Amino acid sequence: MAVSLSFIVGLIGNVISILVFASPIKTFCRVVKKKSTENFKGIPYVTTLLSTSLWTFYGLLKPNGLLVVTVNAAGATLQLIYVTLFLIYAPKDKKIKTGKLVAILNVGFLGSVIAMTLLAVREDIKLTFVGLLCAAFTVGMYAAPLSIMGMVIKMKSVEYMPFFLSFFLFLNGGVWSIYAVLVKDFFIGVPNAIGFILGSAQLVIYSMYRNKTPRSMATKEEESSDTLVEERGVEMQRQEYGEDEENNLNNRILKKGHSLPKPFMTRLYSMPKKIVKTLSLNANELESSWAFADDLENAEKNRH
Repeated sequence: MAVSLSFIVGLIGNVISILVFASPIKTFCRVVKKKSTENFKGIPYVTTLLSTSLWTFYGLLKPNGLLVVTVNAAGATLQLIYVTLFLIYAPKDKKIKTGKLVAILNVGFLGSVIAMTLLAVREDIKLTFVGLLCAAFTVGMYAAPLSIMGMVIKMKSVEYMPFFLSFFLFLNGGVWSIYAVLVKDFFIGVPNAIGFILGSAQLVIYSMYRNKTPRSMATKEEESSDTLVEERGVEMQRQEYGEDEENNLNNRILKKGHSLPKPFMTRLYSMPKKIVKTLSLNANELESSWAFADDLENAEKNRH
């Protein structure tokens, strides 16, 4: 009875998983139509391609793993199509970055795992080795949309988080968790339970922001530019004000310098000359000389 129930749940899981894998079709129809990937991320499709490829290999190693093989082989085929379209229509920088990621993960890493499992790992632990890797990358597949969730919260728009993808991830995690309990497969159960939780979180975020007015990236860039211009204007005004204040301060210092009495050493240096000159004058000349000196001093003060 348990085997029959697990088979039925597995079939349901196959249907839901294929719907999950097919949910980005609408997204990529838009990409092909606009000939641009816009703000869509390529990482979820790359990681899902790796995950489904590993699960296909796991199903081939696992006894009675037919349901695992069928669903993941179909998923890997669809993900390969998505990744190919993304590489065709992505901007040059994204194209290079995603291409490198595909080469590292989907070619280099996957090929190394298959070769190591078949040639270097003991027969009794092959399933465990591949199962651990599959579980890890399934968690990565479910966690990949976290970056999109962050974008939704930042832009307050669900434009780049398709509802059906989030909904079917939620269902997929729940159904395969039940299947894992029935067949007692730890490697299938743990990552899909995590996927069920993350799918629930995506649905909550979608319900929060689905009626919000989207903020386009162009609007955000325009606001940032306006803010930068305003800050630059304020800085220039401060610089001009600071320069004016500095010039005024220098002028005040110079004016104050003119009004100060002559330095003491200069006056002391001139005193012997005045004394000698005074001794050489008679009474009338002395009186007129001091009067003339007083007039000069008064004129100098009035000038300053």
